[in-house]
Parts: sequence; structure tokens; C-alpha cells
Amino acid sequence: MKHYLTSAAAAIVLLGGVGAALADTIVVQPEQETVVREYIKKEPLASVNLLGVELKLGSSVPDKVELREVPNVKYRVAVINDQTVLVDPDTRQIVEVLH
Repeated sequence: MKHYLTSAAAAIVLLGGVGAALADTIVVQPEQETVVREYIKKEPLASVNLLGVELKLGSSVPDKVELREVPNVKYRVAVINDQTVLVDPDTRQIVEVLH
């Protein structure tokens, strides 16, 4: 019985962690993507070439990369290795890779 309760408690803790992780999932609204794409067309950004940087959700952007503010968008934008990315300015993590 004691083993069963320990297993059940562990499952609850793990499931709670999954719920917390899902709650932290960032969703970039399509309207924000449209605003960013239009901004990039009007104000082109030079691409920063970074070797060994994987451009995926959650990847950190080095401090040497300038993040540009886009009006009416929470996130900042940068062009890295010819890919436009949205970055959380507080954590410098990629929240969206625009294709």
C-alpha cells in the first residue's frame, strides 16, 4: 500500500510539471506575425551569421545579436542565418521562427 501511495504521489508531481510546462507554451498570434512581416519589408534587417546556433523554439540568442523592437508586438525580431526569428526580450529565447 505504501508503495502504491508513493507511486501515485510521484505521478501527480510529474503530471503537475507537464501542466506547468504547457502553461508556459508561447503562442504567437497570426496578427503579430503579419505585423512583423510587414515591418521587415519596410525596415529590412541585416542577417547576423552565427555558426553553431540552432534556430528552434527555446534556443537562446546570444547577447551580441541586436533585437529590434516592432511596434505593437510583445516580442523582438532578429534575422539570424537568413531566418527571421521572434525573441522574448526578457529571456532572449526564440519563440517563433518565421518561414
